[in-house]
Amino acid sequence: MDDETKNKAATELGRLGGKKTAERGPEYYARIQAMRQTRAGGRPKLPPQAAYEGIIKIGNIEMPCAVLEDGTRLINQAGLLRALGRARSPKAGKGVLSTVDDLPFFLQAEALKPFITGELIESTKPVFYLPKKMVEHSFPKPPYRFPRPDAVGYNAEVLPQVCEVYLKFRDQSLNEHKKIPSRYQHIFEACDIVMRGLAHVGIAALVDEATGYQAIRDRAALQAILDQFLRKELAAWAKRFPTEFYQELFRLREWEWKGMKVNRPQAVAGYTNDFVYDRLVPGIREELERLNPTNERGRRKHRHHQWLTDEVGHPALAQHLYAVIGLMRASTSWEQFTEMMDRAFPKKGTTLFLPIAEYEK
Repeated sequence: MDDETKNKAATELGRLGGKKTAERGPEYYARIQAMRQTRAGGRPKLPPQAAYEGIIKIGNIEMPCAVLEDGTRLINQAGLLRALGRARSPKAGKGVLSTVDDLPFFLQAEALKPFITGELIESTKPVFYLPKKMVEHSFPKPPYRFPRPDAVGYNAEVLPQVCEVYLKFRDQSLNEHKKIPSRYQHIFEACDIVMRGLAHVGIAALVDEATGYQAIRDRAALQAILDQFLRKELAAWAKRFPTEFYQELFRLREWEWKGMKVNRPQAVAGYTNDFVYDRLVPGIREELERLNPTNERGRRKHRHHQWLTDEVGHPALAQHLYAVIGLMRASTSWEQFTEMMDRAFPKKGTTLFLPIAEYEK
């Protein structure tokens, strides 16, 4: 056998081997890559890991879903295909890594391409990830055992977008009186079910609820707000509370005002928390209590406002304080002031008080 024939044979074998690997799916390919890294003395690179998992139910369709550690929301490939009325896995030769014009196998039909945007193409790239059951996997000493990444998913936002592509294809065909192949009918019906199910609830919310990520998401969003209000390091002390705030407080409580240099009753600290920090932004008082705890004598080393940021925290505090002082000025009694505070700046989770009588003038 001459060299040219040998080269052709080797090329053909390589092509057949690559085709066979593609047909076996991404899991098989990932294991090969891991073994190559292990032989080279490197540590296999793990796919992203699922931090939360659950099941979305829309009608009689159940879709496994997950939230990765970085907050990416995924729908498992089998669930996505089931929701689209398709087989749970690609046919031979049409694995998830097989693309035409950068389109996944479920969008490669020529009739669908006029309705596909560049943004959708970018969003439909498969994500290989480790299911939650593998998250705690730890590597032994070499040779490493690579856990099989047998979960393939797509960004959750893709589902309604793909359904929209199929339904636009159907609508245009009907408007133009074109015959639609019968193989699409069950897909149209499935897409209708999905779109009706998502009419009032976003897909991201469904994933968050099913996986339990909702509570984490809310805490993360709140923490992002608090990070804008609170600084990482303590600022130098500066006067932030106008003297009038305390003068009006004393007037409404009918206490004798002796000036700022005289020690104020302990109740003033409680009123400050109640009317200012508890109503400035949800959760900020709890965070301040953590940053600025009391000592064994019940005193704090610093003032709460020293932890507020110059960009957001202090301007918000000043705006709130002058609003509170305005309500104080307009009030003729302590009861009237506290009622107006609850109306204007209700605490999160409290019930609004409805007065049954007007104050005497």
